Amino acid sequence: MELTMTTFDKREQGFEAKFVHDEELMFRATARSNKLLGLWAAGRLGLNGDAADNYATTLVTDYLQNQTMNEVVDKVSADLAARGVAREQVAQKLQECLHQALAQLEADKQ
Repeated sequence: MELTMTTFDKREQGFEAKFVHDEELMFRATARSNKLLGLWAAGRLGLNGDAADNYATTLVTDYLQNQTMNEVVDKVSADLAARGVAREQVAQKLQECLHQALAQLEADKQ
């Protein structure tokens, strides 16, 4: 019986470790994708240099912990509405940024 418990405990620890790893990866990917989206949006808004960095950083800091991806898209869409950028374009760009962020994180591991 001791062996079964040990095997079960090891399996449980493995699942917990994978969950923590996956959560950390998603957190980092979301932060990076928000930053990429922010830099893209800043360019569309005519911001550059520190202003562009500040806009992108705000998307990371203000929208990472307590906001959903929809709320990030809503914020950027509202900011870009006057520039003729549709919400669907922003949502598509966020998906592209997320894929790019995941690829960058994967490349960073190697």
